[in-house]
Amino acid sequence: MQSLIIRLQEIDINKKLAEAPDDSYGIGIFIGTFLPFIILVIIAYTIYRYNKNRIKDE
Repeated sequence: MQSLIIRLQEIDINKKLAEAPDDSYGIGIFIGTFLPFIILVIIAYTIYRYNKNRIKDE
């Protein structure tokens, strides 16, 4: 099951860029590829700061 999910999530960025109609599509692919990672980093940092401040106040 996990291998199926991994296969579905694999993205061939070079293939998408080669088939892109113009340059703005390539920028959208770049942003769309890294946006989930950036959001996860922000959520992790927010949780870290919250817990750090909570422990500091005790």
